[in-house]
Amino acid sequence: MHALLTLPRLVYRAVVWLANSPKTLLLSYSMLIVICATLYDHFEEDTTFGDSIWWAVVTASTVGYGDISPKTWQARVMAGILISVMVLLVIPLITAHFASKLIVDTDAFRHEEQEELKDNLRRVRTLLEELAVRQGVITSEDSADPPPASSDPAGNRPPRP
Repeated sequence: MHALLTLPRLVYRAVVWLANSPKTLLLSYSMLIVICATLYDHFEEDTTFGDSIWWAVVTASTVGYGDISPKTWQARVMAGILISVMVLLVIPLITAHFASKLIVDTDAFRHEEQEELKDNLRRVRTLLEELAVRQGVITSEDSADPPPASSDPAGNRPPRP
């Protein structure tokens, strides 16, 4: 079973690597265009390399003007693969990358702010427990404590005056 999952895991890692690097994604797109143009030039007779590049760009962008179309079965299969890769992989990765850059949560707490809130919560809880002891109020023992701060793993901090 492990052997069956090896290839999908490698593909997934490659997609994540591509998605997180716009330069790598653009380089991969350019290489895909050049490779497909070269193969198209090889499969089809009476084409120039410039026409092959034009065909690859038009096909990859799924515009498909129809001025140049593959005649051989090899070039048609390659066109199908090129269109599929672009529509199912490259275009969504580019769109996702730009969307993630546009969506920025300015209200999100930074790590330091989260730690400060946890420290304040610990102090308030300690003060409330001291007040409950003074007034003889029974507190719930099964309530959850916030996780201890990273600098003080035991969570033993004296209350502030």
